[in-house]
Amino acid sequence: MARLREIPQVLHLFLYFSVILCCFSNVVSANYELNEDNWKDILEGEWMVEFYAPWCPACTALQPAWKELSAQASKKSLRMKTAGVDVTTSPGLSGRFVVTALPTIFHVIDGEFRQYKGPRDTDSMLGFVQQQRWKQTEPTPAWKAPDSLQMTLVAEFFKLSQALRGVHNMLMEQYGLPTWGSYLIFAVATIFIGALLGLVLVCVIDQLYPPKRHYATDKRATGDTKEKSDDDHELLNEDLVDDAEATSDGEKNSASDTSEDEQPKPASDAKAESDRDEKPAEARKRRPRKAD
Repeated sequence: MARLREIPQVLHLFLYFSVILCCFSNVVSANYELNEDNWKDILEGEWMVEFYAPWCPACTALQPAWKELSAQASKKSLRMKTAGVDVTTSPGLSGRFVVTALPTIFHVIDGEFRQYKGPRDTDSMLGFVQQQRWKQTEPTPAWKAPDSLQMTLVAEFFKLSQALRGVHNMLMEQYGLPTWGSYLIFAVATIFIGALLGLVLVCVIDQLYPPKRHYATDKRATGDTKEKSDDDHELLNEDLVDDAEATSDGEKNSASDTSEDEQPKPASDAKAESDRDEKPAEARKRRPRKAD
């Protein structure tokens, strides 16, 4: 009889243990926290991921429906799991998923990401998964996928901004600096780092693409100068020749004029002189100069 009395007690203990285990499993499933280290777990299987912040009233209002969603999914043996991301502790994930409002819900299945924009009650979210209404939503493009290289860089920038914010708060709270003092320090550091990076970039470019020496251009320029000097010498020589010719013609004319003045000109000489005067002036004209 004592053993028969112990059986109901054992059953009650087993029942209580089962209820506690189910409740604990539901809580764990509903509060599976993602961070920078384990976020890639959602790339396998089907997930509903919520981005929230402790200070967000809408996120707090969503928590009962979100826990009920996890419980209903476990009860109906759906492979879908729920998870949450605290953007205050994981700013890199908010940048990786381009979260601009809270709460934001993503549906993830086998590495495909879709943002859920429907009603935020349990039945609507459960129907989105159970009835596969997610197929009517376009997935996130490959270039914007959270696991892509460019979004990884965006995540690093978000983490850097969070780190800078922490330094800003530390300067004001621990060291008592005013806000403008902290901003001044950041401005000077930004200018110094920018100049240093610019110098490094110039050195790298010079190493990869060294400047070419223009030997051909210098040679061509030297040749042009030499040709120009030769032309100048030639033009100078032509001027000297023309001047000499002009001088000789002047002397001849002056000598003939003098002799003609002193002696009467015969008819043949007068005719030759008139013929000479009628000759075109091009006989005494300078030869055209070459163009520069």
